[in-house]
Amino acid sequence: MSLDKADVEKIAHLARIAIDEERVPDYASNLSGILGLVEQMNAVDTDAVAPMAHPLDMAQRLREDAVTESNQRDKFQAISPKVENGLFLVPKVIE
Repeated sequence: MSLDKADVEKIAHLARIAIDEERVPDYASNLSGILGLVEQMNAVDTDAVAPMAHPLDMAQRLREDAVTESNQRDKFQAISPKVENGLFLVPKVIE
């Protein structure tokens, strides 16, 4: 498909973009190339191709949910400025 100056100007108007008059032939050429590629892709027979939700249809490898570190809460709270009932106390940030 080949676009002319009027087509490019109409597309630019619909897209609400400003284009330079001297660049219109370049835009027409580039857009025509894109539309030509779309025509080629539409011509391909895809009846035997199953639709995919994702190109990598695989299950995710998950690791075992196991504790890997020991509980060090008392050690960390010992060096904390303020602690109450096993909780860290911090200054109010949001009023």
